[in-house]
Amino acid sequence: MPVEAILRVAERTWNLLPESSIRIRPVRACGGVLHALVRRWRRRRQYFGTFFLRNRPQLELIRHLADQNARTSTLRIAVLGCSNGAEAYSIVAAVRSAPQDLNVVVHAVDVSDEILQRAREGAYSLAAPELVDAPLFERMTEADIRAMFDRDGDRVTVKSWIREGILWHCADAADPALLAVLGQQDVVAANNFLCHMNPPEAERCLRAIARLVRPGGHLVISGIDLDVRTRVATALRWQPVTELLEDIHEGDPVMRRDWPWRYWGLEPLDASRSDWQLRYATVFQIPAA
Repeated sequence: MPVEAILRVAERTWNLLPESSIRIRPVRACGGVLHALVRRWRRRRQYFGTFFLRNRPQLELIRHLADQNARTSTLRIAVLGCSNGAEAYSIVAAVRSAPQDLNVVVHAVDVSDEILQRAREGAYSLAAPELVDAPLFERMTEADIRAMFDRDGDRVTVKSWIREGILWHCADAADPALLAVLGQQDVVAANNFLCHMNPPEAERCLRAIARLVRPGGHLVISGIDLDVRTRVATALRWQPVTELLEDIHEGDPVMRRDWPWRYWGLEPLDASRSDWQLRYATVFQIPAA
């Protein structure tokens, strides 16, 4: 029987299991095998779908890092794979809501010029996703929308205090020339696009991205094959930031729900692993030397 047919049968069986059983060790181990098959056999493609305020615990941690990384009055942040701007605007809103008085300079980078133009405009429809097949505002309350946007009917525009200081770049995150364009950053966020690459390509890209982080700065990296991230983090001696680790792991319900049947799915956290903090952390401090 072809692998894809086996996976379809296994998925139907898996979906009959109660959700609580997924954390039982033998079931989780079986899921790990199935997820490995999914990552091996199912075709990957770039996907621009995202959400505003996608992972609130991660945004909270980035806000904390703003205090730690602000060596001067200017905080430098790069958001790679920024898509239609939802993540960049969410990060800036989180950082600028902190009490410290910082000048925040953000470089937002995406490979698609068309979608980057939408990000620059900062204008969106509450009624239709436009360009990306995702419900952008699904994770926002009415209070969140009022805080981040000026509204005119079903059209919303990101408030000026969030938009200012963001520089937009059409570029490939893996391009070595990007370092000369951006310079090293205090915080680099590279979320939810490396999972769409095959593992060797994702590893090369991740190593290139790490060079954008100043020594002692922080890399925020979720939405990637955990084996790839763990291997690179170990080789380059990254220090996992454990604050809010478990909350962040559970903070993106799409990624958790889609395991093990989508290659981007995120496995349940297993604190019995000897390397669990390194494997499941999404934020790392880059060593000073």
